[in-house]
Amino acid sequence: RKCARVVGEVLGKFHPHGDIAVYDALVRMAQDFVMAAPLVSGHGNFGSLDNDPPAAMRYTECKLAPLATAALLSDIDSNIV
Repeated sequence: RKCARVVGEVLGKFHPHGDIAVYDALVRMAQDFVMAAPLVSGHGNFGSLDNDPPAAMRYTECKLAPLATAALLSDIDSNIV
């Protein structure tokens, strides 16, 4: 899915305070040089170690990484808060 769509859904449902903060957080979760185990699998330009900025959210795509799916969604059917 396009990152712009994911950011829009987050803004609409959870965090109505600006898209830049949401997209920056999503980019950091996709960068393998920032996190030991990225939570988001990204396709496109998500920046580099040389301090190159990521591409605009309309040009990048993302999905939940398998590790994040296993860790965050394993007990989704349990009635646990």
